[in-house]
Amino acid sequence: MKYYFSCLLLIFGVFALAQEEKNPFTLDLNLFYGNIAEHNSDISHLIKGHPTGFILSYNQKTFGKKTWESRFNYPDYGASVIYQDLKNETLGNNFGVYAHYNFYFFNRNLMFRIGQGLAYNTNPYDKVDNYRNNAFGTAILSSTYLMLNYKKENLFKGFGLQTGLTLIHYSNANVKAPNSSINSIAFNLGVNYIFDSENTTEFIEHVDEAFTEKVKYNFALRTGVNESDIINSGQYAFYVVSAYADKRLNHKSAIQAGTDVFFSNFLKTHIRYKSVAFPEDNVSGDEDYKRVGVFVGHELFISKTSLITQLGYYVYYPFDFEGRVYNRIGLKRYFGNKMYGALTLKSHGAKAEAVEFGIGIRL
Repeated sequence: MKYYFSCLLLIFGVFALAQEEKNPFTLDLNLFYGNIAEHNSDISHLIKGHPTGFILSYNQKTFGKKTWESRFNYPDYGASVIYQDLKNETLGNNFGVYAHYNFYFFNRNLMFRIGQGLAYNTNPYDKVDNYRNNAFGTAILSSTYLMLNYKKENLFKGFGLQTGLTLIHYSNANVKAPNSSINSIAFNLGVNYIFDSENTTEFIEHVDEAFTEKVKYNFALRTGVNESDIINSGQYAFYVVSAYADKRLNHKSAIQAGTDVFFSNFLKTHIRYKSVAFPEDNVSGDEDYKRVGVFVGHELFISKTSLITQLGYYVYYPFDFEGRVYNRIGLKRYFGNKMYGALTLKSHGAKAEAVEFGIGIRL
């Protein structure tokens, strides 16, 4: 629930920022038609047709009033609503709400959007009434979408057109099993409208000064709840203690290196289950549930928010679970110069293990 609450804070924060701005804003509506990608053979029975739906978005423009806006070529930020018919009664339909950023390239004709939020599924797994839906173990899902569009604004009296491709991902990140997840790849076609289009605003350019910073040391504590892939095996709290160093390369980027210690309580039950149900795997049941990893990473700074990506390897790995390589991606929000909160997804390749809610300090 901490993860869902944090997503809602992110979405509401976008609206709060929008109230502070006096810049023009746009609305756009995209219709889409696509396919569900068979990223896992376990969901092959759920792919019945071509998903359809719409994406309705509010976009607040920026013009360089703040330095970071110029640094990222004057992106938009806003909120989106997505409705998707998955064309299968077993899967049901999804309704999602997101916070997003739009980034522009090639003379602002190419737009890349990344959105993160929550979705509601109308027909999640139920062991009696809907046992075939192994994609969604809960009605409330985390969701991410990416959009790459060719976009033209204000072609006629404020109206413009856009078209391109959209990827929509739904998952509960193993908060509760089952969680095979669904990825949709779709073609979208839409219209956009810019309000107050007759009043043009000039872009303000900023020239970044040379930036240097000493190596900083970070300590973070992450927690949450997750479950193994065994349905009804139980949800357990987990804890991750991290220590790492980072070095800012410039205003936008920093590189990281450090270590994680994982206390994954769901593995205690999973180890006992494997020792009884699969004796051929030679699991005694006494294996240690703790793991230790080392990782390298990158942090991209956008105003007070940053995007982190990390790749790790377990150096202490007493029980084999999903392989020794892991990855983490997520957001950090800085409160002042030292303290930060983090919302991250830890996975093994495309296989999610947990959503992590964290706090940390950068010294």
